[in-house]
Amino acid sequence: MIRLAVRCGPAAADRVLAELLRLAPGGVEEDGGPGWVEYAIYGSPGELPELGTITAVSTGEPIEVTSEEIPDDWADRWRDFHEPIWIADRVLIRPSWESVEREAVVDVVIDPGQAFGTGAHPTTRMCVELLLELADAGEASGRLVDLGTGSGVLAIVAAKLGWSPVVAVDHEVAAVEAVAANAAANAVEVEPRRVNLREQAPPSARTVVANLTAPLLLEVSARLQGPPRALICSGLLEREVGEVVSAFERAGLRPVDRLAQGDWAAIGFRS
Repeated sequence: MIRLAVRCGPAAADRVLAELLRLAPGGVEEDGGPGWVEYAIYGSPGELPELGTITAVSTGEPIEVTSEEIPDDWADRWRDFHEPIWIADRVLIRPSWESVEREAVVDVVIDPGQAFGTGAHPTTRMCVELLLELADAGEASGRLVDLGTGSGVLAIVAAKLGWSPVVAVDHEVAAVEAVAANAAANAVEVEPRRVNLREQAPPSARTVVANLTAPLLLEVSARLQGPPRALICSGLLEREVGEVVSAFERAGLRPVDRLAQGDWAAIGFRS
């Protein structure tokens, strides 16, 4: 297993992360210290994306790209920092080795793997919050499509809240495989589907969740085969909200909810 890391200064962090997520939409590992931020992705040799474009996103800012081979026990080392996550005090996302200390409305078990997405990133958390709002409004039914599913966290949460059928879409083979395994581990039915959203139209559904970068959200908005009843989108920075909202308005959707955590935003739309 190879760890590919990009280190930069705080001023360039948002731009570097946005560009890296375009190449690895399933998510990245984040670390930091005085005067630096580091983002990393993992994969087998030959499977990692080309990072040449990263150096072009931050003129004047030093950016360091490194790679290293990870020891065979790398997955075990995740246990040191992969902890249970509570969202809205109702949804618990945890690794399998952590027990449930108190009852959760939705208990999701996700172990770290090649397809990232353990619920820790603000964009995932905000999507879960907006899914809970839809469920509270009696909208947790019918077909749901999760675009850019990664490890399948949002698809599994949706299935446990009552949506059915649930389709989990990703372009990465590792993600498609991880979704199938994680859905089985959580005893829910989720259909993994490999789709390149940069070239293909997303599957249609009554409810769509799209935790993607802003450039990819813009492409999705142009390829929608009719507006869904409800759309949740995240993965975008606050400064990108206006352009993304306008694009989905042109697709027949109107923004009805907006959440923000740090520099990240999530938008809820209705048709």
